[in-house]
Amino acid sequence: MLVIVAPGQGAQSPGFLAPWLEDETFRARFEWLSTVADIDLIHYGTDADADQIRATEVAQPLLVATGLVAALGIFPHPTDAFGKVGAVAGHSVGELTAAAGARVITAEQAMVLVRERGKAMAGAAAATPTGMTAVLGGDRDEVLAAIDKHGLTAANDNGPGQIVAAGTMEQLAAFAEEPPAKARLMPLSVAGAFHTEHMSPAVGHLASLARSVSVHDPRTRVISNRDGRVVHNGVEVLKRMVGQIASPVRWDLSMDTMLDLGVTGFLEMPPAGTLTGIAKRAMKGVETFALKSPDQLDDARAFCDKHGEFSEMESSPTWRMVVAPSKGTFHISEEAADASVLAAGAPVGDVASTRDRISVISDHGGQVVEWLVEDGDLVSPGQPLVRLHPEGATH
Repeated sequence: MLVIVAPGQGAQSPGFLAPWLEDETFRARFEWLSTVADIDLIHYGTDADADQIRATEVAQPLLVATGLVAALGIFPHPTDAFGKVGAVAGHSVGELTAAAGARVITAEQAMVLVRERGKAMAGAAAATPTGMTAVLGGDRDEVLAAIDKHGLTAANDNGPGQIVAAGTMEQLAAFAEEPPAKARLMPLSVAGAFHTEHMSPAVGHLASLARSVSVHDPRTRVISNRDGRVVHNGVEVLKRMVGQIASPVRWDLSMDTMLDLGVTGFLEMPPAGTLTGIAKRAMKGVETFALKSPDQLDDARAFCDKHGEFSEMESSPTWRMVVAPSKGTFHISEEAADASVLAAGAPVGDVASTRDRISVISDHGGQVVEWLVEDGDLVSPGQPLVRLHPEGATH
């Protein structure tokens, strides 16, 4: 099982794009995405210094474009990916890269959205002096309690020993004076408190734009940062990406879902390294690959061939499948059990795990062709539950 992930803001470094631009095909693609996003990605990826590419409105388009171009390097014919990639995920802004890779949105839509996302988040950050501090080590419960005590938000939960606190500079200063036991605090060089209520103005702007974005249901499993669930509805994928600008990134839950899926190979898109490092600590036994430069593309393709597998979602059009959002025991609803037709929004059942109980609905209406599981069956994230023949309009 192969999972491909895209990093978030902070992964960039001065000049990291230079090796990719030596290839004329890659350069042409960057020029096109620069035109779409109305930003000189080539300049910022080669000549700009660390302070310039740290700016939110620069870093975010730069990261998304790099992931999109690199993906075409691995899979020159994108449809080939759907038979190999078991799931995709992105950390924060990397979710836009992942969504484009899963064909929820186009590369051009991703670049317009990330341009507006970066500008809106930069504007929200300028309204109030805020920041973020990484908390390394310490007891998890004690760290979370200390963050809450000072009115801060656990904006990123990256797994054992890696939580990022965010809030006003005054709150962070008080937190630094009274840190959790056995924890090391590391202030981050960012423009503001991302993934907190301080980013709410940016959510409103992106939500307004998103209403005009046409989407498709994913062609492979998309793991959401919000709660680690597999999301199979294109509208919901976009809605979650917009809302998460002001809500925490639960990368820990995303990795839990990867393990539930039985992932054996974890490939991080460039500029890679951050998520691979986290995975090595939190996902023991999973082989990782950090794609940093184009001279690794042959090895990256071999890695995908080694860990890729035939996708059950590829064998059936995704618009007529209802899938499990997480690992657990599936219980069919009484309505669905006896129904020959499911209306859009009809309850299908729920998936119960030791953590929670998640309702499953039919995003698109249709005739019930075949139940692929039985009541009480154990299911994995993204596993097809029921096959529907669409009736009327589909999204």
